[in-house]
Amino acid sequence: MPHLIVEYTRNLGLEGRIQSLLERLSNVLIAQGGQFPVGGIRARAICLTEYRMADGSADDAFVHVTLAVAPGRTRATLEKAINELFDTLAAFFSPEYRRRYLALSIELREFDSTWAYKTLNNVHQRYGRSGPGSSLRLPSLL
Repeated sequence: MPHLIVEYTRNLGLEGRIQSLLERLSNVLIAQGGQFPVGGIRARAICLTEYRMADGSADDAFVHVTLAVAPGRTRATLEKAINELFDTLAAFFSPEYRRRYLALSIELREFDSTWAYKTLNNVHQRYGRSGPGSSLRLPSLL
């Protein structure tokens, strides 16, 4: 955890730039003083080919980012992360925002640990105390 999901409209023409956005957003989480373990960060982008913006009469565009996290972080921690993610998003799209109609938004979702959140992730081992190059011990899945 966390998951960063970027949904964007195809008319933004982000081919070749979306990887840079994912990197910048991920780096915001990495810079949060260990609040979001590096081995748990998953960032992805979904290009929306079917969408409708406003009344559909113009070539409007939007980008919506969802940050989904496991429970347990303080409100202050989450607010800081969300604000920095949104500032990064706004800076990235500043040129487009100045020249076209564009909506940017971000939401935070906290998983319900009782019912909706299960995980298995050995990537954390790479960032653990044993450090890079340590042998990988895969857990039994059965």
